[in-house]
Amino acid sequence: MSNNTDTVPESYPMNSGDGSNSYTKNSYSRAAANVVKAKIDDVIPEKLDSTFRLADLGCSVGPNTFITMQNIIDVVQQKYQSQGLASHMPEFQVFFNDHASNDFNTLFASLPPRRSYFATGVPGSFHDQLLPESSLHFVHSSYALQWLSKLPEELLNKNSAAWNKGRVHCASAPDEVAQVYTDQFAKDITTFLDCRPKELVVGGLMVLIMPRIPNGIHCSSAPIGMIFDFLGLCLMDMAKERLISEAQVDTFNLPVYVASPKEMTQLVETNGCFNIERMEITQPGARVDSLSGKALTKHLRAGMEGIISKHFGTKIIDELFDRFSKKQQESFDLLESKYNEGTQLFMVLKHI
Repeated sequence: MSNNTDTVPESYPMNSGDGSNSYTKNSYSRAAANVVKAKIDDVIPEKLDSTFRLADLGCSVGPNTFITMQNIIDVVQQKYQSQGLASHMPEFQVFFNDHASNDFNTLFASLPPRRSYFATGVPGSFHDQLLPESSLHFVHSSYALQWLSKLPEELLNKNSAAWNKGRVHCASAPDEVAQVYTDQFAKDITTFLDCRPKELVVGGLMVLIMPRIPNGIHCSSAPIGMIFDFLGLCLMDMAKERLISEAQVDTFNLPVYVASPKEMTQLVETNGCFNIERMEITQPGARVDSLSGKALTKHLRAGMEGIISKHFGTKIIDELFDRFSKKQQESFDLLESKYNEGTQLFMVLKHI
């Protein structure tokens, strides 16, 4: 039951529907999930209860969430069959979670007609408890935890040292800006980790897949930081040409924070309710190969168009992402070298 009655976490829905700029058509989550599929296979328990309940937190609009959930269920079924326990196969129930503003219509309209699980929608923020105690065996979250529950207020305070004038992110920003981002992320992950042990059975597993920056590296030197810098530069160029105002740019900040493995390890250890069963740096498929085309721009647009349009209006969107596409192409070689270092963090946590 919800413990947070004072504030509702911000929601940043991905582009809905299934059009050319939709999250459905342009998300990298499917590639990310495919990379770690075999790793998830290894950690699924050998024997489960009569009903296996799993949740995808931050499921967005599909179909990637359906593929991932089916992959997990396939592993469980294969393990039962290999042990001669097919007659004791559990039933499966999947809880699809995202903010209430998520396009659940598109999500459930695209549910596979032939599926081996019961599907349930759970609207709400995963920065709060979503399901009854000890109701889940497996929690999955892919490319969702980097979204902050809210922007730090200091970013918009002209009298604050963290006033983020002329930038849209903490990449390439002063230390004071980076610190408030770091602090907000730590608060959010702490809340997230505090809620999950209430829902997971003892021994239950949680798989987290998220973008990462290397330990000891500033965000501005990582691919995601470079991408956000490009976006900010495009907006500032448009402000200089009076297509938008500088004040609009000054008051716009991306609610995204990309953590290092060290940061995540410290937050999990401080929580004390989980063992880190596995932690690896992976690369989401052939992502580097797509940087030379329009895929990166389409992916960024699918995820960010909603919050950008809300702040600047819809008229600038095509122009903005045309400029972004050209700017990222100018730095393709540098981006490619950074991507080759591995940009994805895979963690398996076990509730103790």
